[in-house]
Amino acid sequence: MDFDDLLDRYFGSSAIAEIQPGALEAGIERMQVDFGLEQDRGKRFALWSLLHLLGAAPDLEASFEREADREAARNLMDMLAATEQADG
Repeated sequence: MDFDDLLDRYFGSSAIAEIQPGALEAGIERMQVDFGLEQDRGKRFALWSLLHLLGAAPDLEASFEREADREAARNLMDMLAATEQADG
């Protein structure tokens, strides 16, 4: 799943700054539904990652059955936090 494609699919624009608040809320809701229905591990991780970036990701324990997937999500969270600290 390509990041720009995900943005365009759920929010109607690949430019995050152009997304209107109402479209953002509706897109997040659609993404959460799709996340709950998705069976492919890679696609689930991609959806969860974007939801995390938007502050709408579900809990790790509820999101991923496999510990390896939860650990990958934790690693992503750590990398994003380190980037924020470096920029901050």
